[in-house]
Amino acid sequence: MMRSSEPFHHFVDDYLAYLHEVHPTGAALDGVHTHDDLLEDLSRQGVEQHTRALSGFSRRLQDINTGDLTAAERAEQPMVDANIQARMFELERVRTWERNPQLYSDTLCSSLAAQVVFTHAPLPERARRVLSKLRQTARLVQAARDNIKDPPGIFVKVGRETFRGALTFIEKDLPRAFAGLDDLHLLGDLADASTEAAQAIGSYIQHLDDEVAPKARASFRLGGEVFERKLKLDEGITMDAGRLLAIALREFSATQEEFKTLAGRLDGGDPVEAWRKAKDEHPAPGQLSAAAQAQLDEIGTFIDRHGIITRPESEPVIVAPTPEFHRWSFASMWVPGPFEQKPARAYYFLTDADPSWPIDKQAEHLRDFNYPALWSISIHEVYPGHFLHYQFLRRVESKVRKSTMFSPASFVEGWAHYAEQMMVEAGFRRDDQTLRLGQLAEALIRLARFITSIRLHVEDWSVEQSMRFFRDECFMEEAGARREAERGTFDPTYLVYSVGKLMLLKLRRDYKEQQGSKYSLRAFHDQLLGNGTATFAAHRQLMLGDSSGDLLE
Repeated sequence: MMRSSEPFHHFVDDYLAYLHEVHPTGAALDGVHTHDDLLEDLSRQGVEQHTRALSGFSRRLQDINTGDLTAAERAEQPMVDANIQARMFELERVRTWERNPQLYSDTLCSSLAAQVVFTHAPLPERARRVLSKLRQTARLVQAARDNIKDPPGIFVKVGRETFRGALTFIEKDLPRAFAGLDDLHLLGDLADASTEAAQAIGSYIQHLDDEVAPKARASFRLGGEVFERKLKLDEGITMDAGRLLAIALREFSATQEEFKTLAGRLDGGDPVEAWRKAKDEHPAPGQLSAAAQAQLDEIGTFIDRHGIITRPESEPVIVAPTPEFHRWSFASMWVPGPFEQKPARAYYFLTDADPSWPIDKQAEHLRDFNYPALWSISIHEVYPGHFLHYQFLRRVESKVRKSTMFSPASFVEGWAHYAEQMMVEAGFRRDDQTLRLGQLAEALIRLARFITSIRLHVEDWSVEQSMRFFRDECFMEEAGARREAERGTFDPTYLVYSVGKLMLLKLRRDYKEQQGSKYSLRAFHDQLLGNGTATFAAHRQLMLGDSSGDLLE
């Protein structure tokens, strides 16, 4: 008699509990706080133990009889398998832990910030968790010192910047965050631990400057084989790089032509000059957050009145300047995790001009926050983009499609980028043609990421070539163009924005054809986000009953 295999849901429970244990920062961002007093173990021994554990989970999953799975589990099983394989591939082949100091600074900053930004526990409790993390910071920094020996020069540059951001966060932001504490003993312990952590970080920055940077000669490129394998495991995209590049170039050319035509029509002359004039209309220094808050009010009203998508009730979004540690990011959305037991406030961070900069540099920075582009950014980050997406996740029952530990970036970012175009198509601010211009400008930047990610990692483009492409073909300011180009070196699959949008548009077309007269945009959006976060193959299985169709055209 054949013995029944392990129930899939039991395996998922075990695997997700393990991921939350070894990735305590990710667990906190998932809304699980069991391990909030810990930092990740990124030592070589920790990495090796993690790899062995993942291999064991892989064997367990392979032993599960797929014939015992429900229809939903059959869509999820390939996702979980790819997740395990992707994590092993990252540790064994991509080896970011051995190549990029930014991994360590980002881990530390995100771990601390999750306790500061979100109010999921009383202030003293979060302070004690931060205290514990600060006492483990020297160990994390030592792991970076031990592991990273021959990184690419650009990784050292970005690593130094992000570690300096971590230093600022510890020395300035943490004292402000816990200024309301009245426990003098705890405040004293925090001050002592902050000093020790800051010393460890400062010493490592000096080490990067004196020892690592002068000898940094490694290439940032993944190469075609690793790039394609990573894309397949992370996102379920099986097309080769050449085919993807052809799609990217096709879409970029069409979008750029539409942008030039609209810009020329608005100004009656040179489209490039028209966009320059549009970029001169932006919030004043220090006013970026207020401008975005006003936009959110208008966007939310339009969504509700026109039945674009259901908006679950939630805490209000707080719009605020980006904290120092995260200023490498242009804009970001920090949302309490989907497993949180009670609603909590989310934060929409925008990187305003630094008041210490010269006036001309402040103006250059804010030109990329021109009003047409800012509309798209607000749509992308908040409504109906990332923030609204998370509100649906809170109601999803499947742990696989609820947890951010399994989230493919092509769906997460693809949905938010799709929302920018969809809102224009739905008639938002129909009489404001500069809004459409801003949406096209943002689409150009995402498509340029699509192109440069492939040419940086599969072909032989340099960071300078990539910067010039963003600057000259997307009409960006040079500082923003350089930031985009540099990001492509350490975020090799940032093509997911455009790829995800294109896959979502194809899914919508196929769903609309299948539904016929019963189709409605609101029903499509509600069902899509109601299914949770999944690969597009899984979404096609759940919504169309068939995952065999092409994801891209």
